[in-house]
Amino acid sequence: MYGKKVKLRILFLSLALLAAVLTIFLILKSLEENVVYFKSPTEIKNINELSDKKIRVGGLVKKGSILSSAEKINFVITDFKNEISVSYKGAVPNLFAEGKGVVAEGFLKDRNFLVAKKILAKHDENYMPPEVKKALENN
Repeated sequence: MYGKKVKLRILFLSLALLAAVLTIFLILKSLEENVVYFKSPTEIKNINELSDKKIRVGGLVKKGSILSSAEKINFVITDFKNEISVSYKGAVPNLFAEGKGVVAEGFLKDRNFLVAKKILAKHDENYMPPEVKKALENN
């Protein structure tokens, strides 16, 4: 029916396609472990089941909630509907302040408490470094 060359081409293309599918599957499977989901405090309150996976919680730092000591800093992230307490050991970014946007990455202990391993301070598109702002005001 088919010649020997045609059968070899079909076999080669089939093996190449199988190898490509297997490679893509393995890449996606390995990346799955590094995915960190972003949630708001309200979404965390509505979670049915807590997991041991790393999670990012984003919102605003509640005014008057920052309590810092020599070892750690505690604060509250809010989305104006719900709040979650955060504990973090380490240096916080320069943009970290009350009323400013923040993303805390870490592990949930319960629906109300996060132990953060990393703090990311956010700013809006209108942000201007203080040095540039001062230079513009002087000119």
